[in-house]
Amino acid sequence: MSESLEAGRLRRELGIFGATMLGLGSMIGTGVFVSIGIAASVTGASVILAIGLAALVAACNALSSAQLAASHAVAGGTYEYGYRYLNPTLGFSAGWLFLIAKSASAATAALGFAGYALRLAGVDLVWMPVLAVATVVVFVVLVLTGIKRSSHANTIIVAVTLLALGALVALGLPQVLGERSANLLPIAPASGAGGAQAFLYATALMFVAYTGYGRVATLGEEVIEPRRTIPRAIILTMAITAIVYVLVALVAVGAGGARAFAGSSEAMATPLELAARSLSGAPLAAIVAIGATTAMLGVLLNLLLGLSRVVLAMGRQGDLPPVFGKVSGDGRAPTAAVVLVGGGTAILAAVGSVETAWAFSAFTVLLYYAITNLAALKMPKEARLYPRWIAVAGLIACLFLAFWVPVGIWAAGLGLIGVGLVWRRLTRRLWINTKGVNP
Repeated sequence: MSESLEAGRLRRELGIFGATMLGLGSMIGTGVFVSIGIAASVTGASVILAIGLAALVAACNALSSAQLAASHAVAGGTYEYGYRYLNPTLGFSAGWLFLIAKSASAATAALGFAGYALRLAGVDLVWMPVLAVATVVVFVVLVLTGIKRSSHANTIIVAVTLLALGALVALGLPQVLGERSANLLPIAPASGAGGAQAFLYATALMFVAYTGYGRVATLGEEVIEPRRTIPRAIILTMAITAIVYVLVALVAVGAGGARAFAGSSEAMATPLELAARSLSGAPLAAIVAIGATTAMLGVLLNLLLGLSRVVLAMGRQGDLPPVFGKVSGDGRAPTAAVVLVGGGTAILAAVGSVETAWAFSAFTVLLYYAITNLAALKMPKEARLYPRWIAVAGLIACLFLAFWVPVGIWAAGLGLIGVGLVWRRLTRRLWINTKGVNP
């Protein structure tokens, strides 16, 4: 049997392999299949350098998340760390940012899967919302069975995705470094203020692609030996993902040059499929499309897991009705939280669009991880695993990059934080008399 089951807590059933694979399932998804095209359209071939810079920023945040999760291994991630080490306002803001950004991302992943799958099957895309909702329902049932079965399903999904990306890199990299190497130039950002702004904006966009490592921290309550397992799983996830992203970006940009992405919505939406078709024709493009399909499933599964655990934490703290703060009798899943998240995702998938507000995600996620680093700075000395300068660097980088997105995006993001704080103040009084909830 796994570690002892505490009353009202989730079972600890996730080891280092499962935690790492869940991290990969969160990161090697929409990020690699979509964001490279968007970022390349902004900054050209220097997107390869932007991926490297984003990896450094994400590494600081990853280490902050790792030590926080190891020290305070409960469901909820930065929402819980904000409450424990900072104050309720910052803790709530982190949870609210996560919910508004990732709920839309989960619906987009479901729609993305449906679109790829229907196109592969030659079926009219008018059925896309129906298939997306059906997929959400199936995955909600899977998540309700517990982290162990969800982890097994995720491992299969990630394996297929990595095989597809491996085929793209193996067949494409020799060509890109050979006869197509000119497409990688100039790799430096364009000179002048405009070039620097475009490069930093692209870095912010690529940062989002790395943030799935936080899923390991969000699931901290279900990890075996968290102080040992969580840091190792997060570091492994970051290292593998950074290598995959750089190799894939080299192939995507080198296949046709960064100019192929400029002004082309199709190239931005399906950059790897188009690169595969350019390099090796329809067979490789079909393999990449299959990999994209499984990647969307991996993102959907991991977001349902992460969102439900944040809802669980918010129910425990009284920021949502207490019913969402309870787990099933066997400790395998927060039933009400999973159903709420699944229902919201299904509704968004039924009425939504595949177009993602990637810049909005960049802003909200950067603020989320700024709070993470701030919480890491407030940890007691004896609980720290890494030097304080790592959290300082992560905090400064997150705040700096956040405001390189368009003004309208960050203005909307700050406005939504304000809406959330008003919601908290007005609704919290409805259940402050519930046992265990304080005003």
